[in-house]
Amino acid sequence: MGLTPGFVFGIIVLIILASAAVKVCKEYERGVVFRLGRLVLPPKGPGIFLIIPFVDRMLKISLRTVVMDVPPQDVITRDNVSIKVNAVVYFRVMQSDKAVVEVENYLYATSQLAQTTLRSVVGQAELDELLAARETMNRELQTILDRQTDPWGIKVSMVEIKHVDLPEEMKRAMARQAEAERERRAKVINAMGEFQAAEKMADAAKVLSTYPAALQLRFLQTLAEVATENNSTVVFPVPIDLVKPLLEKAGK
Repeated sequence: MGLTPGFVFGIIVLIILASAAVKVCKEYERGVVFRLGRLVLPPKGPGIFLIIPFVDRMLKISLRTVVMDVPPQDVITRDNVSIKVNAVVYFRVMQSDKAVVEVENYLYATSQLAQTTLRSVVGQAELDELLAARETMNRELQTILDRQTDPWGIKVSMVEIKHVDLPEEMKRAMARQAEAERERRAKVINAMGEFQAAEKMADAAKVLSTYPAALQLRFLQTLAEVATENNSTVVFPVPIDLVKPLLEKAGK
């Protein structure tokens, strides 16, 4: 007995209905189902589940962490320096139903919000603060974005400022400032060394003035060093204290 066209058509319709009714979501996905326009809670998945064909409409939402690059933004800092700043935002969907119902496109909305927040926060800081306290600004950006995206069911876990592009004249000014700072430190260190050396020489002068014999020994030591290092004739005055006993004996 052959298959009638009606039977074949019925089998095809059943296969189409079964394929439309059976849905599968992966471990990192959730299915947000709308039944005749009304949201069906809770979201479906992970695994296999059934929906009503032609009545239910399902949207798959990924729950994995999204790494979003914030393009460079032209910002004027509080001390009137024009710079370009870019950043990267790490976030994930925590409530898939809110990410669909509360905002039209949560990826685009989060990107635009990150750009405006980056310009606002950086514009309220000075350039030195931006360069030196970047971790503090990262935490501030993360807090603001997380608070504003919370109604969308999104959790912002991290915000990192990647690069700060400075004007060429500002780079040259900072280089001159760094060079001047190094010169200042070198001069301070040199002055401290001279001060300490002067203190030691003053202490040595006090000792030599207290003990005249020590001064004579130092004189003889210097003479021996000069005679060793240079093979030339050296004329030097002899302290009268060295020859005074001989002169007294000769006078007697």
